[in-house]
Amino acid sequence: MSLETIFARRSIRKYTDQGIGEDDITKLLEAGMAAPSSSNRKPWHFIVIRDRETLGKLADEHPHGKMLYGAAAAIAVCGDTEISPDYWVQDCSAATENILIAVAELGLGAVWLACHPRAERIATFRGILGIPEHVSILSLISIGHPAEEKEPRTQYDKTRVHRESW
Repeated sequence: MSLETIFARRSIRKYTDQGIGEDDITKLLEAGMAAPSSSNRKPWHFIVIRDRETLGKLADEHPHGKMLYGAAAAIAVCGDTEISPDYWVQDCSAATENILIAVAELGLGAVWLACHPRAERIATFRGILGIPEHVSILSLISIGHPAEEKEPRTQYDKTRVHRESW
């Protein structure tokens, strides 16, 4: 993996109808679980969704999730709030980003959909996916083979960089 992979990571919302192999799903999950974690608590849990009906329900319920109708899969990134009540959001955010970068490395496309901190989204997806009360959902990642191309970019902005102090 290289910096080019990071720059190539773009939000892809249009997919072909090609499926994703189990080996690639496992690689994405391994990437997620390779993320840094506060005190190495690893509060994350991942729900892999391939069922068309469930993907459709998620698309219906997320206000920005229509791409899930055409996705080959989705991964719900969840955090166990009993394992890490204070840092599960940061840990699961790092896992989400690792998955997104791994998606680009594998030549797939993805977009992440925020669930946390929206209480109504958390409750809705908890019901659809059977998530227990002590676990919260951070994000949904819609994944497929890209049916659109976007140029790599860095988005570097030197006005956002401060040296030694503000």
